[in-house]
Amino acid sequence: MANREALRELQARLAERLQAARSQGVAASWLAVEAGGAHYLLPLAQAGEIFAYSAPQPVPYTQPWFVGVANLRGGLWGVVDIASYLSGRPPQPRTELARAQLRLVALNPVLEVNCAVLIDRLAGLRGLEGFSASAPAPEGAPEWFGSLYTDPQGVRWQEINLQALARQAQFLSISV
Repeated sequence: MANREALRELQARLAERLQAARSQGVAASWLAVEAGGAHYLLPLAQAGEIFAYSAPQPVPYTQPWFVGVANLRGGLWGVVDIASYLSGRPPQPRTELARAQLRLVALNPVLEVNCAVLIDRLAGLRGLEGFSASAPAPEGAPEWFGSLYTDPQGVRWQEINLQALARQAQFLSISV
């Protein structure tokens, strides 16, 4: 029970900081998330609201990475398991403890795609000053991959351009 309360408090603090970053223009540039054992940076200007995970309604005859549709604040949003989409493999089963940390990050409404990405864990807000090195996207990476950043602990964070991702025909084609 204490873990759930701590997660709620973390999410509330993160939501407050995210709102402050948008309104005050502070140095944070990305929402840091973990999915499928990898670390990703989602640009704040392209990310929307963060929602607690509730199982989406499955949709038949769709790609394995398309988890289903969810009612988020009264609207229907498609849910994409971003780790599965990136790896090209079906979504991996998650333990009950892991499911408690799952979040849905909606794409910013400005992108005009009612979609949320399923992530394994929120890792906070990050700014450029939080990294010790950066490099261009790896060779052969999708065009929606941005720069690759390394933090002082040696963890590599891949930036994902959500706007470019939302324009990809493969991402928009959910049917099998």
